[in-house]
Amino acid sequence: MVMTNQDNTPKGLRPHIVLVGKRNAGKSSLINALTEQNLSIVSSIPGTTTDPVEKAYELQPFGPVVFIDTAGLDDSGELGELRISKTQKAINRADIIVVVINEVLDEKLEAIIKNTQDKKLLYVINKIDLLSEVQLEKIKSHPELAENKPILCSALSRYGIEPLKERLNLELSGLEKIPALMADLVESSDTVVLVIPIDKEAPQGRLILPQVQVIRELLDLDTVVVVVKERELHYALKHGIKNKPKIVVTDSQAFLKVSADVPDDIGLTSFSILLARQKGDLRQYVEGIKAVNKLKTGDKVLISELCSHRPISEDIGRVKIPRWLKQHTGLNLDFEVNAGQDFPEDLSPYSLIIQCGGCMVNRPLIKHRIQQATTQQVPITNYGVVIAYMHGILERAIRPFNL
Repeated sequence: MVMTNQDNTPKGLRPHIVLVGKRNAGKSSLINALTEQNLSIVSSIPGTTTDPVEKAYELQPFGPVVFIDTAGLDDSGELGELRISKTQKAINRADIIVVVINEVLDEKLEAIIKNTQDKKLLYVINKIDLLSEVQLEKIKSHPELAENKPILCSALSRYGIEPLKERLNLELSGLEKIPALMADLVESSDTVVLVIPIDKEAPQGRLILPQVQVIRELLDLDTVVVVVKERELHYALKHGIKNKPKIVVTDSQAFLKVSADVPDDIGLTSFSILLARQKGDLRQYVEGIKAVNKLKTGDKVLISELCSHRPISEDIGRVKIPRWLKQHTGLNLDFEVNAGQDFPEDLSPYSLIIQCGGCMVNRPLIKHRIQQATTQQVPITNYGVVIAYMHGILERAIRPFNL
């Protein structure tokens, strides 16, 4: 099969559609019907779905999305609470939440709905072939459903699946567009230099995802893209590039050397800062960096890394940032590394959170973390921002964005 561009769209750039509801509401059957695949195990036994199940899918005519099936929100017991926690974390990633019901909304579902005001909500009454007219009217009479016009479905017979897809397409078209990485920074025919050290964590013959995404976006913008390693940058700027570059983008780990080589009248930033702007909130991260000067000996700093990879000897999150931060502050700080998509609910033990760029996840998840930190009054910043700050070049690194 020939893979299209949409087939290769990274998961972090696909809208996430999360199906939630009570056990046996038919979430798994519904997601199988939507994707026309046996993605989730279907059973009459309550609680068959335990962990969230993800499926990248091409929802026509919109395009690439991710469907997520979740455990029932009425699960019970110690394991049930863990499953509900996993479902809540999936909700944090959602662009659209499909609430699947086959009975009257109860307090637990209503509580979840009240905590998702920044999400698009879509209601589906499933298994209508098993409901009497009286039961159906009772479900529809709930104020929340009466206001939001639920879609009637039977996943088994596929009744209502096409109207559901049409509604999803409508909601998806109204979502906030993912900000571009560099489209507002350059114009057609501008020259952009990308400084890409050979990352030990990248598989041989490959670049890491943010670098690939920036290259592709710049090519789509018809810019002239020059890619060099940090050791070749000085020569390239002096002798190898005819037209003066509009901006140089570097891996954050080479920030200090690159800054020394790039004249001040050429823009400079990093891949991580570009991602901070696209996936998170660059202003918030710059504000959060002020907490570095308020740290005290023994303060706990959370290093939040969203992708799980095998740590190397000079790992950026586990080794380099802690080392640079200790050198910069002269303090003995306590660092905790949080890898993957789990994130502490209680952030009060931390004096600062340093978040990675988030290239492997979607924007709603990063925004949720920023909101969580803001609500709990814990400063949060970003890998690229903190590295630029500790090297004394933050003002220059954010200058292209006119903050």
